[in-house]
Amino acid sequence: MKNTLRLFLLFLPLFILTSCFDILDKVNVKADGTGEYTIILNASKSKTRLASISKMETINGKKVPKRSEIENKINEAAKIFKATPGITNVKTSMDFDNYIIKLSCNFKKIENINAGLEKLKSQNILGKMVPTQIYSQNLEKKTLTRNKINTFKADYDKMSKADREVFNDARYTSIMQFENTVKSQSNNAYQLSPNKKALKFEAEILDLILQKKQIQNTILFQ
Repeated sequence: MKNTLRLFLLFLPLFILTSCFDILDKVNVKADGTGEYTIILNASKSKTRLASISKMETINGKKVPKRSEIENKINEAAKIFKATPGITNVKTSMDFDNYIIKLSCNFKKIENINAGLEKLKSQNILGKMVPTQIYSQNLEKKTLTRNKINTFKADYDKMSKADREVFNDARYTSIMQFENTVKSQSNNAYQLSPNKKALKFEAEILDLILQKKQIQNTILFQ
């Protein structure tokens, strides 16, 4: 498949054969900059369709990956993350009954996640168009930033109608939890929790691809 079809999907070729999936991207950051990163890919709303697709050899002219191939990709990704400096306690879980896959790890600093994603891209586990420089933090200035991502409209426009439909009902959610209290943020599309120690961002993945909704945000802590 085209690399752009993996824009927000990590090592999940089976999931991109259905448009009804959710991606949850979660970070929990402590005051010293250490924390935990989790990504959950959930296609349970399409599990009946995916169960049928998984028994096929091809669909829309594309090879349907086997369960063993998906497991190998996820295990390979976990191995690469484990070898990334600053990343520890890498865990994966795969629920092929409900089509939910999870990868989590601890980081010494949030930029370690960027480095891990870069390594996945260099090993062709991530598509070339996948953004990897996602986070940056400055402890002295008490800021954490969700970096801006490039537009992929040109790549999207080149896709076939069938490939475009993959994104029709796909959703992305980002949850950021902090030990410190949020003083302000630059993007009010993120919902601030009542205790001011968590932010939530939700969007259709297609809106992010076409940049109809912006993900970048600079968070200032008290």
